[in-house]
Amino acid sequence: MATLTLPGKTFEVDAAIFDLDGTLVDTLGDFGEALNRMLAELRLPPVAHEAIATMVGKGSEHLLVSVLNHVLAQDGKAPSAIKLEAIYQQAWPSYQRHYAAINGQFAEMYPGVQQGLQTLAAAGIPMACVTNKPTAFAIELLRSLDLDCFAQVFGGDAFERKKPDPLPLLRCCAALGTAPACTLMIGDSANDAQAARAADCPVLLVTYGYNHGQSARAVDADAWMDSLAELKVCRQS
Repeated sequence: MATLTLPGKTFEVDAAIFDLDGTLVDTLGDFGEALNRMLAELRLPPVAHEAIATMVGKGSEHLLVSVLNHVLAQDGKAPSAIKLEAIYQQAWPSYQRHYAAINGQFAEMYPGVQQGLQTLAAAGIPMACVTNKPTAFAIELLRSLDLDCFAQVFGGDAFERKKPDPLPLLRCCAALGTAPACTLMIGDSANDAQAARAADCPVLLVTYGYNHGQSARAVDADAWMDSLAELKVCRQS
C-alpha cells in the first residue's frame, strides 16, 4: 500500500484507476473532427467544439444522440424520436468510421500527465484505465501517445453498463485484485465521481477536464487537483 499526497489530503491506495477523455488526454479535437466529418457526410450543419465539450463523458452513443439533437434543433424544436432514430442509424457507422481514421491525430496529452503516471509507476502502484470510450478506440489512443503503463484498459463496451454506474469500477478492481476502498478513482467529471461513490472507491478529480461544462470543484469528490504532476508518494509499505 502507498500513501499518495496532495496539499491537505492523503490517500492510502493499492491501485489507481484513471478516466481517459478529459483526464489524461484532451480529445476534443478528435471528437470535433470526427463528428463534423460525419455531419458533412449527412449534409447536416457542423457543431462547435464548445458545444461538444458539454456532451462528452457518457459514451459514444450518448455523444452522438446529443450532437444530432443539437444540430437538428436549429429552429428551436427538438426532432421527433422517429426522425432522430432514422438519422442515428446513418450517423453511427459514419461516426465510427471517421473516428477510427483520425483517432489520436487531433488529441493532446494534458500537461503533468506523464509526470503523474511516472510517479505512480515508480512507486509500484498498479494502474488501470476505465473509460466510456469504446475499448478499441481507447487502446489505440493510449498506444499512439505511448501511454503503456496500464495493467488493464476497459472501455464503455467492456461491461453491461457504463459509468456513472459502479459496475466498470467494481469489475476493474476485481481484475486488479484490489479492494474498492483502496483503489483511487481519478477522473474529471460527475460520471467518475458518482461511479466511485457507488463503488466505494475514493475519488480525485482534475479541474481541467470537461464535466459537461460545469466546474469539477462543484462535484462531490474527496479532493481536486489542477495537474497530475501534483501527485506525490510519500511512503510505501
